[in-house]
Amino acid sequence: MSGSNRLAGLTARPKDTDAAEVRKIDEVGEARGFVDRTPRKKPGRKPSPRTHQLHPKVLPRVGEGIVAEAERLGITQGQLIEQMWANYEQKL
Repeated sequence: MSGSNRLAGLTARPKDTDAAEVRKIDEVGEARGFVDRTPRKKPGRKPSPRTHQLHPKVLPRVGEGIVAEAERLGITQGQLIEQMWANYEQKL
């Protein structure tokens, strides 16, 4: 018998446990200080509503102007572009 075939006949089988038995085991564990560690909510950052990305190529003076204005207003460049778009839509 070769060493590689010794475990060939073994198969995984699920344990025979019902809901009442699992509940009883959980109660005993909690009584001894074990607590459920499953996360209560989805971990990580919340997804941003701003999912569309733009990568415009602009002249250097335009890019520098956008950067300076966004910093002056204390907002991101994307927020500045959103405000400029809103003003453009109002004028249509």
